[in-house]
Amino acid sequence: MGALKPWHIAVLVVVLILLFGAKRLPDAARSLGRSLRIIKAETKSLADDDRDLAEKADAQTARQPLPPQNVQQQPYAAPQQPAAPPAVDPVQRVRDN
Repeated sequence: MGALKPWHIAVLVVVLILLFGAKRLPDAARSLGRSLRIIKAETKSLADDDRDLAEKADAQTARQPLPPQNVQQQPYAAPQQPAAPPAVDPVQRVRDN
């Protein structure tokens, strides 16, 4: 029971031809093949992406920090800027003229 026999396949083909017509079956099979090809390519690219992420994670865990260096740090001195002229209110400047 459950074995697919040749007459089962023949009945299935006849039913498909009656339902869809002889002209539509090749197009349907072709589009099904394209869809399966696309799905296969996408799953392969997802698996490659996962593998690339795993390799990057392994590479990052293999890195070790640099040893500390004994360099004396000088206090930060802000660069001196030339003195800017005092800001003048444009409205006041118009009133003065």
